[in-house]
Amino acid sequence: MKANALVAQSGGPSPVINASLQGVVEACLKSPDINTVYAAHHGIEGVLLEHLIDMNRQEWSEIKRLQTSPAAAAGSCRYKLKDGYERDYQRILDVFKAHDIHYFFYIGGNDSMDTAHKVASLSKAQGYDLFVMGVPKTIDNDLGDEARTLIDHTPGYGSCARYWANIIKSVEEENRAMHPSECVSVLQAMGRDSGFITAAARLGDPGREMPLLLFLPEAGHTAEAVCDLVTDGLKRWGRVIAVVSESLMADQSHAKVDGFGHVEYGASKTTAMQTVVNLLNSKKLPVRGQATGQVPGILQRSCALDASEVDREEAYTLGHRAVEYALQGVSGQMATILRVSNQPYTVRYDHVPLQKVANAARKLPGQWIAPGGTDVTDGFINYTRPLIGRLGARFEAEDGLLRFARLKYDYVEKKLPAYTPLGFE
Repeated sequence: MKANALVAQSGGPSPVINASLQGVVEACLKSPDINTVYAAHHGIEGVLLEHLIDMNRQEWSEIKRLQTSPAAAAGSCRYKLKDGYERDYQRILDVFKAHDIHYFFYIGGNDSMDTAHKVASLSKAQGYDLFVMGVPKTIDNDLGDEARTLIDHTPGYGSCARYWANIIKSVEEENRAMHPSECVSVLQAMGRDSGFITAAARLGDPGREMPLLLFLPEAGHTAEAVCDLVTDGLKRWGRVIAVVSESLMADQSHAKVDGFGHVEYGASKTTAMQTVVNLLNSKKLPVRGQATGQVPGILQRSCALDASEVDREEAYTLGHRAVEYALQGVSGQMATILRVSNQPYTVRYDHVPLQKVANAARKLPGQWIAPGGTDVTDGFINYTRPLIGRLGARFEAEDGLLRFARLKYDYVEKKLPAYTPLGFE
């Protein structure tokens, strides 16, 4: 069936989400079975608003630059298609029908896979010929199951882990130099309820030579317990680097939520870092100096210079494979990556039902949390180390600064009446 395709990006971006976009777009453009590939501007919101970009009109050189460009080049969103939003779902199918779209590729995380699953189910119920494939992304690495039978790791995590490994190495130099006045360095890592990002800090010190403490959400430490353990560390080492999960925010009444209903810590009034730093500095520390804190925030998911080449290649391949599967007649599935071996590091690609990964959120497996809950085991290091790669990230410079893809955001002509999404009302 020769028809049109549509790709969209959703949720928080990652350093390699555009590599998946490139994989989808290139596979579609090269396929004799696809006429035009559209990108929805700002995810599913772009579909609802009929804001569609013709990717066939983009410069090929700019499409090639997607793999080294961070954030979501087609625009992302956090729009929740809730139960009872039947009018929104119907609008999506109406847009697809109006533009002869029979292939839909949704790049995103847990909630995005739920959206893709619901769209696939509705199209099937209405007898509309639509092939729906999910393409995973999330720096949190919390998509799937703890046994990693659905997906071994998510594109974006390897680059975020590499960012944290480098940050810790740099902070160690700073902390060692300045500890007479700044004895504790507190850093806040992303990850609402899953400690994969916090744990990645250990990759900067796999030999455990630094005074590094990791406070994983799975360990359940209170802010007071964190301070006690940091104090113990000061007595032992004279200085401490503490990485805390963002979910260790003391006053949950200050929390802001995003369009998916999740706490958006970057928009909230207080932070886990502030909670710990304030509490430490209110106490009499056993050494000279005070606690200082940093919140890298969105830098964790947008720093192109720390992207992992392994991560980029896998993200691209998953996008490409999603198109291959759809053209083979596969629908209602998510393209996935499964590990074959650690040494040498090898993976295989497959697909799993969207229903199994929709809204699923895995935690850091208990066997990877060291006794005491302030470190991870070598098993975690062995799992994560191959994902960050061995080479520095490729990048393009222009006038001494990073050069990213520049897409044209001209919308194709609308064919339907204007529409206001239910979530806007």
